[in-house]
Amino acid sequence: MADGARVDDQVADTLRKLAVVFADFEQRLEATPLIRKLTRGRFELADYQLFLINLRQQVKDGALWMSRAASNVGEGHLELRSTLMRHAVTEHRDFRLLEADFVCSGGEVEVIRSAPKNVGSEAISAWMFHEASKPDPFGLLGAMFIIEGLGSIKAAPWGRLVKERLNLPDEAVRFLLYHGENDAEHMQEFEEMLRMVLPDAAVAERIVRTAKVTARLYTLQIEEIAA
Repeated sequence: MADGARVDDQVADTLRKLAVVFADFEQRLEATPLIRKLTRGRFELADYQLFLINLRQQVKDGALWMSRAASNVGEGHLELRSTLMRHAVTEHRDFRLLEADFVCSGGEVEVIRSAPKNVGSEAISAWMFHEASKPDPFGLLGAMFIIEGLGSIKAAPWGRLVKERLNLPDEAVRFLLYHGENDAEHMQEFEEMLRMVLPDAAVAERIVRTAKVTARLYTLQIEEIAA
């Protein structure tokens, strides 16, 4: 009973700290030029297509670093390994949705497929693979909190705004609308994953630290998008 209480306490404390990181992340995102244009009504088709291009490169890497992380989880946490593998399988084709949205919005598929990562995308990808390559890379739960939280809280509102501002059909904003509906369920699974690795003060600290770094790099990625 005492061990269960310790897990509950550290999970709750970690979630509180992650919520603070995410709140700061939201504020920073809202201040980026791209999101300011979206929320203030000056968003153009070129902005949306650049957003899709840059997001596609990061999303394509997402299932890859998650798979690598799963492969480096030791035998003591097989359930977490299985959960990460399921997430990787579920999301490994999500970048195709971004390609389809790009084409439906008037772009050419080869343009989005051949575009290089921007500086922020390069940084976040390198960071994720670096962390995923460590033994028992539990800190990446912090990265997942930021990314899944962004999907569950911001994706659907952004998708509706894009659709409204640009008069686009649902078929051109499927990625954002889809993640707005499905990432909330992933966030419910997140607490279960925390329980698989806590209580452990060092792990909890690393999870929060990784969330902070991921949030800063993701913000950099959005800052670098400019039409």
